[in-house]
Amino acid sequence: MIKALTIALVVVSILIILFVIMQPSKSNAASTLTGGGDDGTVKQKARGFEAFLIRSTTVLGIAFFVIAIALAYFSAK
Repeated sequence: MIKALTIALVVVSILIILFVIMQPSKSNAASTLTGGGDDGTVKQKARGFEAFLIRSTTVLGIAFFVIAIALAYFSAK
């Protein structure tokens, strides 16, 4: 059981890293360097592939914590 949970935790960790890297940047690098605030753009809801990445990252994050807690519980026994 512990071996299976460890493998699942490693797989979920790698998937989280990949999904976070694939997400597009939310801010303009030049405006953050100069301390500039809002540039007047309207925030839009994520659609399509970006929405899929956000949802998947959230689900994987929850799965990571559930597996980590289960692994800690079973390894303590």
